[in-house]
Amino acid sequence: MDSSVLQTSAKRRSILRLAGVILGAMLLAAPGWASGPPAAHGQDQQAAKTKNTEKEKKQQSATRPRVIGGEIVVTAPRTDIPLNENPAATTVVEKPELSAMPRTVAADEALELVPGVKVDNQADGERVHLSIRGQGILTEHGIRGIKVLLDGLPLNDPTGFAPDLFDVDWATVKRIEVLRGPASALYGGGGSGGILNIVTDDGGPAPLEGTARLTMGSNGFIKALAEAGGSQDGVNYRFSASRTQGAGYRVHTAFQATNLYGKVRLRDVGRLHVTAIVAGTTFFNQNAEGLNIDQVHEDPKQPNPDALTFNEFQRTRRGTAGFVGGIDLADNQRLSFTVYGRHTEYRESVPSSVQHRAYDGYGGSLQYTLTSEIGSFTSHFNLGTDLDWQNIDDYDRPNLGAAREGAEILSDETIYQRGTGVFAFDELDLGHDWTLVFGARHDSIRNRLDDHLAVGGVNLSGNADFSKTTARAGIAWNYKPNLGFYASWGQGFLPPATEELANNPDSLGGFNQHLRPATSRSEEIGARGNVGDSFAFDVALFRLLTSDDFGRYRVTTRPLETFYRNAGFSRRYGVETLLSWFPIDEATVRLAYTYSDFKYDRVDLGDQVFHDTWLPNSPRHQAFLDLEYKPTPRLSLGASAQMLSRAYIDGSNATWIDGYTLIHARLLYRVTIGGINSELMLSGRNLTSTKYIAFTEPDPDGNSYQPGPRREMFAGVILHL
Repeated sequence: MDSSVLQTSAKRRSILRLAGVILGAMLLAAPGWASGPPAAHGQDQQAAKTKNTEKEKKQQSATRPRVIGGEIVVTAPRTDIPLNENPAATTVVEKPELSAMPRTVAADEALELVPGVKVDNQADGERVHLSIRGQGILTEHGIRGIKVLLDGLPLNDPTGFAPDLFDVDWATVKRIEVLRGPASALYGGGGSGGILNIVTDDGGPAPLEGTARLTMGSNGFIKALAEAGGSQDGVNYRFSASRTQGAGYRVHTAFQATNLYGKVRLRDVGRLHVTAIVAGTTFFNQNAEGLNIDQVHEDPKQPNPDALTFNEFQRTRRGTAGFVGGIDLADNQRLSFTVYGRHTEYRESVPSSVQHRAYDGYGGSLQYTLTSEIGSFTSHFNLGTDLDWQNIDDYDRPNLGAAREGAEILSDETIYQRGTGVFAFDELDLGHDWTLVFGARHDSIRNRLDDHLAVGGVNLSGNADFSKTTARAGIAWNYKPNLGFYASWGQGFLPPATEELANNPDSLGGFNQHLRPATSRSEEIGARGNVGDSFAFDVALFRLLTSDDFGRYRVTTRPLETFYRNAGFSRRYGVETLLSWFPIDEATVRLAYTYSDFKYDRVDLGDQVFHDTWLPNSPRHQAFLDLEYKPTPRLSLGASAQMLSRAYIDGSNATWIDGYTLIHARLLYRVTIGGINSELMLSGRNLTSTKYIAFTEPDPDGNSYQPGPRREMFAGVILHL
């Protein structure tokens, strides 16, 4: 696809018409709702019945000054628990921070103020590379070792692999909870690095409300969003539709995306509380691939020659439907459930082949919660199971150039996957502001491959099964209502995922049978609180030891393909800090800083073995400083600095990229246009037009560098209808 097509005025007019048609259809389709109360965040407020009166008093007494914004309850640890009682490094990003996103396209904007998290935007679009405490840094694409939940529905497959975040329209997100550190005892293989819990907006309190949003900017960027929602007689609903496209900073990095999302919550239906979710996503991106250092110096915008020769791209089409809810069995007992189904069609063009995959995934979870008194303690005991299945029909044909497919079939196989997890944990209120959380989980992951081609009479069918029991424990002590400490210990379990298994270095087709699960254990201590009404802090120190880390490599007979192996053992030490300062009512200063001391004890790069070298793509220093000033209720001004230090390309540490600092700024003005409350936005990214590398990968042939965009400007308008 020619990227210039994405920049034509006709296209832009069609997007505007599309937004208007979608919004009009939503407004006409909504029945005449009577007004009702807005739905509560997360599970319905009725879930509070599982917390006794003493627990509620404890939460109220812990209410914090203005800098915290009152008591914050998180749900990522599979239970509703006040943030200051959760013995784990946890950051909550809420609407005020999310509203500062200039493009609302990808996770890098949403998670800038979360320490311990590194997000690499690979092509200035929606395709990102995400890691927590270095878990998942070597994945070529997708997210490894992080459990991702969208309104309670998992985006991970049974192996713990989340292929992308394309289902998330960041403009509609109201809250993100990020739990850092091993959480396999809660979510299995998908939680070895942490949890990303994303919650979208609900409908408003009125019978019908709507929002229309349009953003345009550099490199042919345009996004149109329309949404409508409301509340009526115990029903809360919201539907949204958006279209995003851009030409990309580099040649051959154009992208297009369409997101449809609907959420309907039923409340006050006896003891039943349920939310129905339906989503549709299409995403297309050209893939410029990485450059070698000489090509970067020559022209950072150019694509890798192979990307043009073979027209490399990725296309995803996906539909999801599910239910999240619970039943109050008694005042102190609750049964929570999740049920979902998902179909994905994926096509990718790479130099060696054009790959076709059809995914059918489905599953769910059940969790029983019992609140009871044990002497002077209060116990919130949880017992549950997760069941997930996925079938993948996969075939490859040779790429003859320009993504033209040859008639020959290189591989034809079906992969069957099943993940079963059983867990139990308890949250004990010990009194005197002490909380103890401990639990364990057993996971069994089964993969079976049926080879339908059997080239040369060799049948590559086979199995790859993995199982592990993990545990987690932590304790929190709130010394004062505005000062708390915690300590935790946890284990991680990272089994080989679909991408690692399906790329077989021994032959075209079949499983990579050389892989073992990566395992880890971690300890952390932390403190959080505030000083007076103007300063808040959250600091965590951790150690993470990992065995059998995954590494990437290539083979001489198939030089254009990527394979995985268990490459080494690593030790990681780090400090994660989030500081907030409110010098005056109108000003806010926030600093997220991460110190990462990530080293291999031993790493095998195939031709050489190295000891005591730094992990790739892991800068020792990472910081994001944000300043916001609101001189009037209508006007908001902001500026930020994104800073990263040197990072190495691979485990040999022979090559690296230098650190850099990017300066951003934004302006938001609230105004009434024709009786409609509106917001006008203007933002600039990398205002100093700094040259930098946005993403590196340990590519053995030296094509490791993906340059980031220079100065970009964006303008937008939001209409609240």
